[in-house]
Amino acid sequence: MTQLSVNINKVATLRNARGENMPDVQRFAMECERLGADGITVHPRPDERHIRHDDVFMLRPLVKTEFNIEGYPSDEFMDLVLKIKPEQVTLVPDAPGDLTSHEGWDVVPNMEFLTGIVDRLRDAGIRTSIFVGTDVENIKAAARTGTDRVELYTKPYADLFPKDPEAAVAPYVEASRAAHRVGLGVNAGHDLNLENLEFFHKSLPYLNEVSIGHSIISDALYMGIGETISRYKQCLKSK
Repeated sequence: MTQLSVNINKVATLRNARGENMPDVQRFAMECERLGADGITVHPRPDERHIRHDDVFMLRPLVKTEFNIEGYPSDEFMDLVLKIKPEQVTLVPDAPGDLTSHEGWDVVPNMEFLTGIVDRLRDAGIRTSIFVGTDVENIKAAARTGTDRVELYTKPYADLFPKDPEAAVAPYVEASRAAHRVGLGVNAGHDLNLENLEFFHKSLPYLNEVSIGHSIISDALYMGIGETISRYKQCLKSK
């Protein structure tokens, strides 16, 4: 069954708006796990505008499922994850001021850099995932870095889905198959929601994990986090 990792960045954004500890990020993460989440994702950015470094340290002993830390592998980020040792690190090519991820890695020009990062993480016993688009040759290049998985950037799918679901998902089906052929696990994330997730999951072979934050937190405002996680998990039931 495809795993659901809940990205809790937006909970930290709400907390930071008042400068106090409400909502409590750590408590929320534990509640997500209790209610069925298969993992917790955070993306600590350099300006700490949502998840802070001290959040990551406090979460590490609390998260009992999979802890996934996303980010650009700067020296500061690498120092953090090598101290924390999460189960998975997802490497994204975000510039420091980006509001959100908006593209995957162009692997070949960054091959030496990414290979060195993956080597360091593997030596620390951390699974790696490289954030990519659906280009098959780029995915093959990602495999040559030694990464364990790729995470497919799904905003193009989400944008096209309302008009043409089959056309929207077709490149992702091909990308997932290509990743599997070269020995990579497949994660996916960005703008997946209750309208488009079930179709994506049913269409895609070899999908190990989805990481979803903004939509889950938004839906939880209306339905509560328990009902929200239940509905997202329902979308990921076995094909």
